[in-house]
Amino acid sequence: MIYIGLTGWGDHDSLYPPGLAAKDKLQEYAAYFPTVEVDSYFYAIQPRQNVEKWIRETPDSFRFVVKAYQGMTGHERGPIPYSNKEEMFAAFLDSIDPFIQSGKLAMVLFQFPPWFDCRREHVAYLRWCKAQMKDIPAALEFRHRSWFSPRFYAKTLQFMKEEGWIHSICDEPQAGEGSIPTVLYPTDEEKTFIRFHGRNIHGWNKATSGENWRAVRYLYRYREEELREWVNHIEMLKAKTKDIYVLFNNNSGGDAADNAKQLIRLLGIEYTDLAPRQLDLF
Repeated sequence: MIYIGLTGWGDHDSLYPPGLAAKDKLQEYAAYFPTVEVDSYFYAIQPRQNVEKWIRETPDSFRFVVKAYQGMTGHERGPIPYSNKEEMFAAFLDSIDPFIQSGKLAMVLFQFPPWFDCRREHVAYLRWCKAQMKDIPAALEFRHRSWFSPRFYAKTLQFMKEEGWIHSICDEPQAGEGSIPTVLYPTDEEKTFIRFHGRNIHGWNKATSGENWRAVRYLYRYREEELREWVNHIEMLKAKTKDIYVLFNNNSGGDAADNAKQLIRLLGIEYTDLAPRQLDLF
């Protein structure tokens, strides 16, 4: 199955009726898409009561991609609010357990920062992370080009395959060592992950500092011909992996929801088990 959705459900104004409370947005979101990335985990490991609420508000077939907490991927350069990494991972695993028990966890996404390059100690840390996750599906996304340099390209893919990482395939600007190419290679027969970050090459590297860096980096609207390229890519990947998760992250200008619905149309997908739309009740 091909699951198409967005990174988060809070900021997509085109989906919601005016005045809809933030607490009610996930239910309305689930009327349009069968999956979502829970990016709030990146900033803080969420209380279990939040997770239990999200599970109640979505159909049985809905799937969550949980983004790993920033302390787990090295984005947090200061001290982590845990006594050690083991405690941090244990807290994360306890938090996501309701997702697992409900059958609604698609995977956990480990997105590493641009300074996490291909070197021996980083490979060792990836092995350690995967061991902490045990048999929980985990996707791996790099932001440093060295992992897919000619020297390490084949070794990186083989490593992900041997260690059981799901490959997070990216569509993003080709903007030097802080970006990675689109590598159409699934490393897991069950699941493949695709993330659309936009192609704003001018904003990608400029956005590394300042309070509004995210608004700059992900400002992009995909043209139909660009999405049609991905129709062919997804059809190819579908022959090699059972389920494909596609999430749009280009929401600085509110474009992600429209592009996701456009791709659903181009692929000829009709989801039959979405949540009922609130607007249909009136």
